[in-house]
Formats: sequence, C-alpha cells, structure tokens
Amino acid sequence: MLGTIVNTCTIILGSTFGALVRSGIGEKYKKTLFDGLGLCCLVLGMNASLPNMAKSEFPVLFILSLAIGGLIGTKLNLAGRIERQTTSSSKNPSAGKEVSSGLVTGCLLYCIGTFSIVGPVLSALSPTAGWSWGESANTFLYTNATLDFVSSAVLAASYGWIMLLAAPVLFCWQTMFYLIGYFCAGGMPEPMRVELSIVGGVLIISSGLSILGIKDCKTVNLLPSLLVPIVFYLLKMFLNF
Repeated sequence: MLGTIVNTCTIILGSTFGALVRSGIGEKYKKTLFDGLGLCCLVLGMNASLPNMAKSEFPVLFILSLAIGGLIGTKLNLAGRIERQTTSSSKNPSAGKEVSSGLVTGCLLYCIGTFSIVGPVLSALSPTAGWSWGESANTFLYTNATLDFVSSAVLAASYGWIMLLAAPVLFCWQTMFYLIGYFCAGGMPEPMRVELSIVGGVLIISSGLSILGIKDCKTVNLLPSLLVPIVFYLLKMFLNF
C-alpha cells in the first residue's frame, strides 16, 4: 500500500502548489493551460483506448459499458449534483460547471492507465513490497506518482483547490485494485484492464472535448461506465462463465 499512499500524497502536494500559484497566473495564461490540457486529454484518451481495442475479448463491452453507465449516471443526475455543489461554492454557475469538469478530468487522468491499475495489483501480489520503499513491485506506482505530481500542479493552477478532492478518489481507486490483487491469487484479469483502459480512454477524450469547448458530453454522467467491466469480469471469475 506504500505506493498508493505515496501517489496520493504527490497529488495533494502538486495540487497545493498549483492552487497557491494560481492567483499569480493571468487569464490569458490560464486559457493557454486550458487549451493545452484539452489537447493532452484527447491524445492521452486515444492512447489509452485505441491500442486496447484490438486486445478486447468482447469488442461490444465498452459500448454496453458506456450505454449502461450513461443511463445510470443520467438517472442519478450525477453531473447536475456535482455542478450544483460547485456552483453553490463559487457563486457562479458557469464557473461551477467548469470546476466540476476539471475535477472529473483530474480523477480520470490520475486513475486511468496501466500504472494506476496494474501498479496496486503488483504491490498486493508481493507480500513485502506493499510496505517496502525499494521493492520493484511499487515501481509502477512511484512512476505514476511522479507524473501525477506534475499534472496535479497544472490542473490546480487552472481550477484551484477543488483538485485536492481527486486525491481520495485515487486512493479509493487504487485500494480497490490492491484488494482485488490481494484476495484473488491470480490478480486482476488482463481483459479487465483492457476494457477499463478502453472505457477510461473514451471518458478522457470526452473531458478533452469539454475543456476545449467543442462538446459537453456530460462526462460525469458517464462515470458509472467504469464499473461495468469490473462487475462483468468479477462475475465471470466467480461464476466461471
């Protein structure tokens, strides 16, 4: 678990640094940061989803995941709930919507990827590496922590202190995969990682489109899509179908 704790702390440190320097950044520079973030999201999303499409055991699973997850998220009105919370804090409807989009983008960037998914599993499968600084089983998470420190600083410089909320999200996300690796001797099935990467990549692209002002796809309402591949493969594993 040490790797996950380190990763979480780097996001807190990066977000704190970015939020502190935010007031000293002019609006035109913030606009540049937004554009850069949007483009990065498009590239990272495509890089996460497209290479895994050919590896998918069930090519339609990501479609079903987005459909089912989108329906659940819309029914629960997740986007509206988060926007109302952020708007009540900012006293500015448009700012509240922007901030919620930034928080979701940060959570997706931190959580989706091989390092953040496979890293906790490898840590759990090594009896001593989970709490040992030097063990190679935590290498993925330490590498991910370094990348997240930089990205969290940039995101917080754009969106402010709200980005600190992404740290507990990452901790819960990686802990879930740590437990999967700990309680399942074989660790996380590779097909599950593939499907999560595809769905997550699509959601990151959706965030990028929103940041660039091209299309607001209500990414928050699509977040339950990430649970569908997990539930599917857990059922497949335990029921042997």
